[in-house]
Amino acid sequence: MYVVARDFGFAPNPFHGVCTLATCKPIIRRTAKVGDWVIGMGGSKLSAVGRCIFAMQITEAMSFDAYWAAPAYQAKRPVRNGSRKTIVGDNIYHRTVGSDHWQQEDSHHSQPDGTPDQYNIQNDTQTDRILISDHFWYFGNVAPIVPDDILNNLRFHNARGHRRYPLTNAQQLLSWLEEAFPNKINHVLGDPFQFAKSSARYSKKSDQIM
Repeated sequence: MYVVARDFGFAPNPFHGVCTLATCKPIIRRTAKVGDWVIGMGGSKLSAVGRCIFAMQITEAMSFDAYWAAPAYQAKRPVRNGSRKTIVGDNIYHRTVGSDHWQQEDSHHSQPDGTPDQYNIQNDTQTDRILISDHFWYFGNVAPIVPDDILNNLRFHNARGHRRYPLTNAQQLLSWLEEAFPNKINHVLGDPFQFAKSSARYSKKSDQIM
């Protein structure tokens, strides 16, 4: 579990039938295993403390190059003059055969003029791994408030970094999601909080939206 500071529909990206975490959160992307759950809670920057923005069970993981090449995920490539869903595409990193140089597509993580942002590239590619889920809830701006007793039992609070829990500890939260939102698996139930600003760019170096 971690606090979602920004919610553009980019990280995670819940569109085109699967929820993907392809950028940011390099430690989570490196250590999470297939079968694990990744849960994003709202933060103070979104005025959503205590609300669950998404919950995804990892069903597949792959490298950036494999993600880029897979026909099933080409819809996740960004199209900056397209719809909001395509503007925030997260399939942005790839290399040419025999090269170690990362190419970054014009995307939410590029510079304002669309050129590669080397600081974002360095941060994102330190973990060459994409997390994919075809078993998820994405609530976005209709994120529900998680009952206090569940968060208190997890001792979860609004802070930087992520927390890891054994499944036995997290089962109460997962059971609540299943009971409160039946038949809502793999649905985008609300727009991302910042979807109206989908064309914005994010700089990891300055921690600013541009």
